[in-house]
Amino acid sequence: MAFPAKSGLLRGLTPTVTLASLFLVAGVTALGAVSGPAFEIALARTREVVTPVLESYYVGLVSVVLIFVIWLGVGRYKNVRLGGDDERPQFSTFSWISMLFAAGMGVGLIFWSVAEPVSHLQGNPFIPAGDGRTETDVAMRLTFFHWGLHGWSLFSLVAIVIGYFGFRHGLPLTMRSGLYPLLGKRIFGSAGDVMDTFTVVATVFGVVTTVGLGVQQLNAGLGVILGFGMSSAVQAALSFALMALATGTLLGGLERGLRWVSELNFWLSVLLVGLFFGLGPTAHLMALAVQTTGDYLQNLVAQSFWSAANEPSGWHGEWTVFYWGWWMAWSPFVGLFIARISRGRSLRQFVMGVLLAPVIITFVWLAILGGTGLHLEVEHGVGLAEAVSQDVATAFYHAIDALAPGTIGAFTAILVTVLIALYLVTSASAGILVINTLLAYGGREHRPIHYILWGLAIASLTVVLLGSGGVAPLQNAVILASIPFSVGVIAMVVGLERALAEEVYGPRKGRHSCLPAEPWTHIDDT
Repeated sequence: MAFPAKSGLLRGLTPTVTLASLFLVAGVTALGAVSGPAFEIALARTREVVTPVLESYYVGLVSVVLIFVIWLGVGRYKNVRLGGDDERPQFSTFSWISMLFAAGMGVGLIFWSVAEPVSHLQGNPFIPAGDGRTETDVAMRLTFFHWGLHGWSLFSLVAIVIGYFGFRHGLPLTMRSGLYPLLGKRIFGSAGDVMDTFTVVATVFGVVTTVGLGVQQLNAGLGVILGFGMSSAVQAALSFALMALATGTLLGGLERGLRWVSELNFWLSVLLVGLFFGLGPTAHLMALAVQTTGDYLQNLVAQSFWSAANEPSGWHGEWTVFYWGWWMAWSPFVGLFIARISRGRSLRQFVMGVLLAPVIITFVWLAILGGTGLHLEVEHGVGLAEAVSQDVATAFYHAIDALAPGTIGAFTAILVTVLIALYLVTSASAGILVINTLLAYGGREHRPIHYILWGLAIASLTVVLLGSGGVAPLQNAVILASIPFSVGVIAMVVGLERALAEEVYGPRKGRHSCLPAEPWTHIDDT
């Protein structure tokens, strides 16, 4: 049986999972640091080998997860609660939604909101070249697709699995609990250790990818404000500084203020969107938001299952496969966080909230910021496409400079940079906390040394991947790291369905569900 150690350096952590995870993460870090450019080439070639398979495997898996999660929210189990039947939500709807948005997207959405639609404008498989208006419409629709329901369905699935088995059945708040209907008490042995190891490694690479993208954009922002350029040395310093702040936040016990920080991030994001909305082509952006949402919904089914069977350009592997792998790797972190703030909500409340509210906010964000970027490029030729081609991290700041040069532009650049830094610190601190929670068998008491250990591990891996070539190694690494965890996603879908089949339903209104006759409880370590 695998339980947290009671003494030594690993006291409070599951030794097998902790050592295996550290070995894998440290091994990749050391390999990247020693081999340098050869490491980047190896990552790229490995991704080239697996991408043809992932173009259908990831697409099919994530689409099935989306269908399954929607069914959970509207089907016969919609009234089952993440907890006891009498439990009610801890947080108000507004606080809950702002925390959902901050945990799920944050830095990545700032990084790609302008850069992605402009990138799609330069080429994608869904339109013939030369029709500028059509290209703009499709570029926005593809951006909506990558940031829409599919990513949030993965977050939802993991959160439901953790919340259902943890709060309703008393099992540990880790991924192994989702395998209980399939493996029974064997989840407390080697099978559970393997599942949790895959989860921790995927989470580390998901956090590293987000931190790496954010650090690059933070470097670009500081360059705009303070006048220095992009460099590996600056990004390395920023990576360690941000992880030190994130670790210090946890050491100071400030995680209790996460709700306040999330709401601050939310309102600063609203201010940023408001500036773009007011300074940009306002009427056009309103029309674009409505039109692209309709275009997204109209093409959702076909786009969901499109797997590039007759398209050799590599666009699908470069974009959709990357996003699905990133969301999969990011899902344990976001899922555990969402589960903890969603205790007491029914599956109907949960699915409707997690699938709809953040997606609507995201679409408004993308329509205003991404739509402004496309308008500046198509109508005014400000050179955003060239900026994206040269360094994708600088695209947002080029858009700000073109939209509002002068004092307002300088203020907006500072606002974006502060927002990126806040999102990075909160995401990194929450990531370290989640990794330690997974390693501690779902426990909430963690030792400072463990925070520091994983903060250093994440910072070191981030620096190595950034030094290996920037965005591409980050993308390649997270796609490869998410493959083992994807097998666990399949098992979680099957296990959750089997567990829900044991729910008993009452005939009268108000008695929609109750716990099974013999609720599961996790094995005591005595």
